[in-house]
Amino acid sequence: MEPLGPRIRKQRRRLGLTLDELAGRSGISKPYLSLIETGRVLNPPSDEKLRRLEQTLGFGDGDLLTQAHLQRTPRDVRAVLGKLLADGKAGGAALVNMELKPPNSPAADGGAAPVDLDAAYLSGVLQELVVGAGGGLEKVASNAVPVINRVAAGYPKDFTDLSYPPRVADQYVGCPDISDKDAFAARVHGDSMTPKYRDGDIVIFSPALPPRNGDDCFVRFGDGQTTFKRIFFETDEQSRVPVLRLQPRNERHRPTIVRCDQVAGLYRAIYRYQRVDDE
Repeated sequence: MEPLGPRIRKQRRRLGLTLDELAGRSGISKPYLSLIETGRVLNPPSDEKLRRLEQTLGFGDGDLLTQAHLQRTPRDVRAVLGKLLADGKAGGAALVNMELKPPNSPAADGGAAPVDLDAAYLSGVLQELVVGAGGGLEKVASNAVPVINRVAAGYPKDFTDLSYPPRVADQYVGCPDISDKDAFAARVHGDSMTPKYRDGDIVIFSPALPPRNGDDCFVRFGDGQTTFKRIFFETDEQSRVPVLRLQPRNERHRPTIVRCDQVAGLYRAIYRYQRVDDE
């Protein structure tokens, strides 16, 4: 059986991810990931970290978790568990039919031979037992938010999907309180939103939250153009058509009035990453 660490490293490389990228998406620190991959940790990672790695790297539910549980199991406990499985308990009947026996371990007293847990793991049956025991594994969010305009000067013109394609963002930031899977971040460009937001700040937006009057929003227009402004819902006095006032926070910049039907998306700002000035 391939050890856990090299298996994780092989899958990461197959997906073309660096350790930094995997750290950003899984919420696990880069140094600890390196220790896992090189087998320098005494015990397997926690179940939560393993679930994060399964989901980030595309393993099956319970795949890494089952192997880690097997690795943590003491030799004497493995023997007892194998006997229980072979006797038909905890789903062992399927294993008995497969005739999985460890080397040099004949059946005692004419009964069923103890099951080789390593072979059971490789067969996939042990994994089914672990996954099925709780009716499926809990999904764990990694809270990795894509920064969609790290390189571009200004905001991107090609942001058309809320489900941002995986592994294509320039950078990811972690935010522990984010529950919106479609959340994204962008860097502030220019001074139109000062003093609250400065050039270079990273702002996180949540498409799941409805925009309200006075909210700071990432605004996407029907032609693909985007901007970051404070929004106000109004009605044009002459045409009585609904309009949106895009109000900069910097008083030196004038507001812009656009028709609501020109706006394809409004996404509320919910968090800000700001550089701390040197004293």
